[in-house]
Amino acid sequence: MATGATGVAEAGAALEITDGFHLLIDALKLNGIGTIYNVPGIPITDLGRYAQAQGMRVISFRHEQNAGFAASVAGFLTKTPGICMTVSAPGFMNGLTALANATTNCWPMILISGSSEREIVDLAQGDYEEMDQLAMARPFCKAAYRLNHAEDIGIAVARAIRSAVSGRPGGVYLDIPGAMLGQTMEAEAGRRSLVKVIDPAPKMRPSPEAIARAMGVLKEAKRPLIVIGKGAAYDQSDDLIRQLVEKTGYPFLPMSMAKGVLPDTHPQCGAAARSMILQESDVVIMMGARINWLLSHGKGKQWGEPGSKKFVQIDIDAEEMDSNVEIAAPLVGDVGSCAAALIEAMDADPVAPPKDWLDRVHAKAEANMQKMSSRLQNNNHPMDYHAALGVLKQAINDRPDTILVNEGANTLDLARSIVNIHKPRHRIDVGTWGVMGIGMGAAIAAAVETGKQVLAVEGDSAFGFCGMEVETICRYKLPVCVVVFNNDGIYRGDGENWGGGDDPATTAFVKNARYDMMMEAFGGVGAWVKTPDELRQAVEAALASGKPTLINAAIDPAAGKESGNIGNLNPSSVVAQALYPQAKKTQG
Repeated sequence: MATGATGVAEAGAALEITDGFHLLIDALKLNGIGTIYNVPGIPITDLGRYAQAQGMRVISFRHEQNAGFAASVAGFLTKTPGICMTVSAPGFMNGLTALANATTNCWPMILISGSSEREIVDLAQGDYEEMDQLAMARPFCKAAYRLNHAEDIGIAVARAIRSAVSGRPGGVYLDIPGAMLGQTMEAEAGRRSLVKVIDPAPKMRPSPEAIARAMGVLKEAKRPLIVIGKGAAYDQSDDLIRQLVEKTGYPFLPMSMAKGVLPDTHPQCGAAARSMILQESDVVIMMGARINWLLSHGKGKQWGEPGSKKFVQIDIDAEEMDSNVEIAAPLVGDVGSCAAALIEAMDADPVAPPKDWLDRVHAKAEANMQKMSSRLQNNNHPMDYHAALGVLKQAINDRPDTILVNEGANTLDLARSIVNIHKPRHRIDVGTWGVMGIGMGAAIAAAVETGKQVLAVEGDSAFGFCGMEVETICRYKLPVCVVVFNNDGIYRGDGENWGGGDDPATTAFVKNARYDMMMEAFGGVGAWVKTPDELRQAVEAALASGKPTLINAAIDPAAGKESGNIGNLNPSSVVAQALYPQAKKTQG
């Protein structure tokens, strides 16, 4: 009879055999992967059952896209590839959105999907859910592999893991024809075929010449700035980053998912003076942050006069350099190694802390925070975003170990500048693409991977993409409190049909929708709140209890505004207001 995790006894024989199902599970476990995020279905249903039987945790979702988002966030939090399993064709395509998002955000993730047999796909013979999934996946991930033989599982999993985490992390696709899972082989040969990946993401130290060049640029700085990106948060070199920031004395600006690498309350944090420090800085260290659309490509009014800055960029990918602006001192390497090398150089040849510049930044930040303070403490009825976020800011201050998940339009834009984060990797949001619908998957992954309390702050539109996963939260009894900012629509809830017909405006939802009842329907706690005091009481109770909770927070339908990267282009206000009188009201 078979022994251990791999064995499946062959009926009536002494020979111990195993199969593709168990080899895949063993290959994952051998490499420290203990959780799978999936939606069961043919041909992977039994794979999930066997994984659970072998001690893995299998979190089953209601939609593959949300399972994929969870896997990608698990990769960000742990630096180990998050695993998403889907069925073929439509299930695969649902997971593909999350795979592409993981690659764009540089988060390690492996999408494993069942598929039709290759010989049938190639001849287009019309198999069940027939699709050339491998070809479809390749443009959206770092690597894509197909498994045809059970004896290749160990190597395939090893290659997928190494591809996902090495260099710039990202998504990898593993294509698994259903028949392969049922292939059998001698158990001992199967065990020998497994591969434990050794040092899949080795440190990459920058060259001494690059460090000397960077030091030369920093020596000339009068108004320096450090921009900390989510790549720095992912790297988990938190102590080295803190040492570097404090040794330089430079103000720093955290990008949204890097908030907490150093606390937002740190005396060198310049987030509240963002406009000033971006415009007036003369040397900028980009630490695990890309100069993309989130930073206006390093150009335009946000950055002051053209050519007024020199950039020192830390990135593990040399091709990232000069992607939008000239990089005066590229440092190619992982964030921790680059930070350590700069610290070593500064020990030998210190840079002068720019006290006058830091004092100016601090004064501007204090003034801006004072202006904001009264807005966060208002008691308007119905609530506006600032009043509601003032409550949540205090909730995180009181429980700084709470992980904040955040998505939406106005809900996202305002929360990332209002709610302070105190610990690394304690803020998860939409990332580089601004994808809507990540909220529940991210919240589930954060709770599963860390065991910590999660506060998910959702716009009502964003929640609509993933809201059914509250059932998943309840099923697994996860410590997740969801707060839906319900303003009855997208951006605003007071839109009108410009054509004057009976249909509601394209941006309007059902008025006073009771999202809280969704959570109650699955056995969780629901609350419908309309004032800051009611919100405060509901959030405190939820965070204290750790029970699955959804708080439906009524926000003034007129409080929002058009939001996003191209909001100023959609629509042309001059044309719209000339053609449609209602546009004057809906554009605020």
